[in-house]
Amino acid sequence: MAGAALSVRNLTKVFAAGGAAVTAVADVSFDVTGGEFFTMLGPSGCGKTTTLRVIAGLEQATSGGILQDGRDFMATPPQRRNIGMVFQSYALFPHLTIFENVAYGLRLRGLDARAIERRVAAILGLLQLEPYAQRHPADMSGGQQQRVSIARALVYEPSMLLLDEPLANLDAKLRVLMREEIRALQRRLGITTLYVTHDQEEATAISDRLAVFDHGRLAQLGAPEEIYAQPQSLFVADFIGRANFLPARLTLPGAPDAGAIFAAGATVRPAHTVRLPANETARINAADGAIVMIRPEHLVLAAAAGDIACRVVRTQLLGGLLRYTVQSDVAPGPILVETTRPLPGIGEGATAWLTIPPADAVLYHR
Repeated sequence: MAGAALSVRNLTKVFAAGGAAVTAVADVSFDVTGGEFFTMLGPSGCGKTTTLRVIAGLEQATSGGILQDGRDFMATPPQRRNIGMVFQSYALFPHLTIFENVAYGLRLRGLDARAIERRVAAILGLLQLEPYAQRHPADMSGGQQQRVSIARALVYEPSMLLLDEPLANLDAKLRVLMREEIRALQRRLGITTLYVTHDQEEATAISDRLAVFDHGRLAQLGAPEEIYAQPQSLFVADFIGRANFLPARLTLPGAPDAGAIFAAGATVRPAHTVRLPANETARINAADGAIVMIRPEHLVLAAAAGDIACRVVRTQLLGGLLRYTVQSDVAPGPILVETTRPLPGIGEGATAWLTIPPADAVLYHR
């Protein structure tokens, strides 16, 4: 299957709700390259599913455009867009066998019986579903039913695969297994894939690139590792993984190499500096002027001297991870530190020291 390139330009979708206008998607633009695994990520109601439905033709855009391989995609009727769609609910016909569920779309397209049998057999084999061809959906597990819905979406060789929260109804272990199966299948086929989820771990684990949505707008676009290390807003920093936010004052305000000084007197010059978007400047206290973000696994906690004095209030063993919760004068709330092994001489109630590696910190200011 060949992957198709997609361009979304200034896409806006406004719904009328009880006489009021609700903007679900606001001026969103992005490009997806052929064969890419592209994920739209964000909390409920952020506009990611609406964007996917507009691309599929299930919703009409209020304004903006969509191009596929340079052609006006919105001028193409939904049934002719050659898109495979996988829904959260599986949407299988309970009275049809697995073979007939997968064959259904091909029968609608008028393919002859021999071609249908050949294509369905091939896709069932690809997804390891051949032994279940004559079963009904009720006789299969949730993971197997989701594989059937993916087989049905792929059997007519679409140019793009669209998945809307496909793993939301599965338990945690099965979600991890299925996301790896979906990613491996996408790589094998080379099909352009647009994936929607609210699960940031799921998104960062399988995607080539992420589009993070916030209140209908595109908050950040980039590779998972880039967004995790250098989030361009406090929302993205907080939504992708765990983060500590430490209020600070700017040193050398306005300079490109501005640093930060904390209430306890310690200073740091983060490698990354971000001027906050207008909608987030109110989150910074005017007296402070800045916030330093540092991930729990990047903070260094030691019994000997460091940058910032603190007190350990809680230790938690979380599988292969040990989390220390500490309190310090530099932050109004708890600070999290995560390590893969216990730290000598540091237990609950102990006095310790924090060090912030500049290369792993991000400085946000007005």
